[in-house]
Amino acid sequence: MSSKSSPTPAAASQANTQLADSPLDSSLDDLIGYALRRAQLKVFQQLVGRLAAFDLRPAQFTALAIIAQNPGLMQADLARALAIEPPQAVVLLNKLESRGLALRVRCKPDKRSYGIFLSKAGETLLKQLREVAALSDQEATAALSAEERQQLIGLLHKIYR
Repeated sequence: MSSKSSPTPAAASQANTQLADSPLDSSLDDLIGYALRRAQLKVFQQLVGRLAAFDLRPAQFTALAIIAQNPGLMQADLARALAIEPPQAVVLLNKLESRGLALRVRCKPDKRSYGIFLSKAGETLLKQLREVAALSDQEATAALSAEERQQLIGLLHKIYR
């Protein structure tokens, strides 16, 4: 039997933070996918923390923004835009609807289809969330100048478009 004790939660957290701050295998640093993923994790963690105060996840925030830009879109279209399976979109919409942020309205031509719209509360919250997300984005990328930020956004758009 080993006399070693398990690390305390604080020690484990500190070790995880140190690992996150300095990767164990820096030979991957020259790979774009690796660098993108590490940067995405930092930006994502920042946003997750900010949205937690609103009891929302990034996918829900994104769904609100997509619905605002495309009032009346169908669930299947929202699922495609979020790159999730339709059943996951149903669960996401159920949460937004239960919170009074979005609503599904039956379409007249096809009684089986529902268009998705933001409620007034959803519109109001989205306006606030956009400000929160912009601040989160700025904080997560504080090491970049405004010019570097625009350059990075342009390069990223070039990759995924």
